[in-house]
Amino acid sequence: MALSSKADQKAAVDVAAWMFNVVTSVGIIIVNKALMATYGFSFATTLTGLHFVTTTLMTAILRWLGYIQSSHLPFQELLKFVIFANFSIVGMNVSLMWNSVGFYQIAKLSMIPVSCFLEVVLDKMRYSRDTKLSIGIVLLGVGVCTVTDVSVNTKGFVAALIAVWSTSLQQYYVHYLQRKYSLSSFNLLGHTAPAQAGSLLLVGPFLDYWMTNKRVDAYDYSPVTVMFIILSCTIAVGTNLSQFICIGRFTAVSFQVIGHMKTILVLIMGFLFFGKEGLNLQVVIGMIIAVVGMIWYGNASSKPGGKERRSHSLPTSRQHKHGSLSESTEIDGKV
Repeated sequence: MALSSKADQKAAVDVAAWMFNVVTSVGIIIVNKALMATYGFSFATTLTGLHFVTTTLMTAILRWLGYIQSSHLPFQELLKFVIFANFSIVGMNVSLMWNSVGFYQIAKLSMIPVSCFLEVVLDKMRYSRDTKLSIGIVLLGVGVCTVTDVSVNTKGFVAALIAVWSTSLQQYYVHYLQRKYSLSSFNLLGHTAPAQAGSLLLVGPFLDYWMTNKRVDAYDYSPVTVMFIILSCTIAVGTNLSQFICIGRFTAVSFQVIGHMKTILVLIMGFLFFGKEGLNLQVVIGMIIAVVGMIWYGNASSKPGGKERRSHSLPTSRQHKHGSLSESTEIDGKV
């Protein structure tokens, strides 16, 4: 009975974590789309830097209040994470600029097999046949939904390659660092957010000027625009935190697979709120295929042998944590 109760509690927390991530991710996409498309604030990298400034302030306040305990993350680990994370952000923005939308979506889909490769090589992960097939069904469904025109050029391909590998490595590292150093999501954000905020605000204005030929300091700020920027930054705190929680509780592959539910929701919300992209038969069929694949993946990966490590143990640096905002990082058996 106790085991059943514990399993039910874990399932409830898992669902809450996913819903938190889905709601904040879809919310920030809608707000940013309105900010950029309607009000012309096209400074994506600088805006991301502001997101991490807000996240840094949140972690600092929680630490000051005593909800986050002190923890240690070696500088070389922090440096590697920030490099992967910033290359991911810049790479995705440049990839979208240099590639067709279709190839950009294919590049995003390729993060799942790359993440699988990283887990197999670095974590000695083993996937069952049903788990592999379910991942393939998800890729097929999302591909049918989102991939239309596909054209590629050399510089666009290089940008996409950098974006895919850096994003996959960043997400793998979230899981890896939480396990190795016994860090909660709040602790890890407390270490990484200030470094990302400083580096992105340093290079962001120059990168945005290169991409848009517009200066962020010359933008005509209005009260409505400032309100949308503040709203975007506020939601971003939840997005950053929920990503770390989900990857920490599961793995980067599970985060990518189930995370494509956000892609489907964004398509639906775009149709409802903006009305520019209709839901044709191809998109509807793709959504159905993707949802079937996600349900199959959840069932297949949770079965014994569906997704497990092959007698591989990761050395951990135990830290004593206490306080209401720390969560379990004992995730070797989790998917």
